[in-house]
Amino acid sequence: MTDHLLVWREGRLGRIRLNRPAALNALTLEMLRALDAALDSFSADPEIIAIYADGAGDRGFCAGGDIRMLYERRDSAPDYYKQFWRIEYSLNARIASLSKPYIVLMDGLVMGGGVGVSAHGRYRIVTPRTRFAMPETQIGFLPDTGGAWLLGRRGAAGVYLALSGASIGAGDLMHLGLADYCVDPTTISDLTQRLSQATTADDVSAILAAAQTSAPPAMLIKQENLLSHAFETENVEISIDVLRKSGGVFAEEACARLLSASPTSLKLTRRLLTLARRAARLEDELINEYRAACSLLAGHDLYEGIRAAIIDRDKNPRWTPATLAGVDDDVIDALLRGTGDPDPVFATG
Repeated sequence: MTDHLLVWREGRLGRIRLNRPAALNALTLEMLRALDAALDSFSADPEIIAIYADGAGDRGFCAGGDIRMLYERRDSAPDYYKQFWRIEYSLNARIASLSKPYIVLMDGLVMGGGVGVSAHGRYRIVTPRTRFAMPETQIGFLPDTGGAWLLGRRGAAGVYLALSGASIGAGDLMHLGLADYCVDPTTISDLTQRLSQATTADDVSAILAAAQTSAPPAMLIKQENLLSHAFETENVEISIDVLRKSGGVFAEEACARLLSASPTSLKLTRRLLTLARRAARLEDELINEYRAACSLLAGHDLYEGIRAAIIDRDKNPRWTPATLAGVDDDVIDALLRGTGDPDPVFATG
């Protein structure tokens, strides 16, 4: 195990805590391996009836993968993140297929890889403090860890969230079916104690139902007509044009976010969303994401996006190509074919 992932037993509850609060619990390869080992142990233990995951600190569950490390290892260990993603994506699929209830507290910030180790779970708990986002297009990447699967199957709102990287709160997560229960943050300690006293899996759902409170209003409902009009097309340029012509603060902000993202990432993500909607299994989409992610390691925009966002922090990425018109369909086809690296191997249980 690792100090960055705490694992223990509390009653008949298997406890897992992401423990890098200073880094918003950003995931490392060691944490992923430790999490997988914890699932092995808890799944095999007949005394454990459910698994409960949360994050240390008061700012968020998990801000995603450690992208600074990706940037720093771009020359010295280019295969590190291929290994990282193989393990991570397999873990995402495993969480989705666990036979025992996987309960996750999505309190505070939940982004990127943090979505992958939470939103695929059976019982997803949010609070009024929850802020969820898949902002990968803003750094030249793609909404991975099954993000395309989660958002691509939630209509126009999901397409908007995947392309723009905009954040949403508990109300929208509940409305979109990306969360199951909303609780008051002041009751979390009591809720955790009650869960640890559960004796059957049926007790878990009853305890969560008794603890839930009303979620904040869902804000995207007000934009449903606009989102449907803008994102019914698979052509990103048309989506931007619709937003530009619509006017209003929301449309202007959405348009600005799309125009600031990597053009390659936008077109790649839009294709992945279409593939996810047609896919029969989460695993199929994770393979698509893995192949595309490995392809991006050999390109320009991913490193440039990380540089602009967290290395130099100038917020001025210089994308290549710089426009959507410069990204040909055959480029996206090539990215989706991957680099020939071994696909993730998926486990269940």
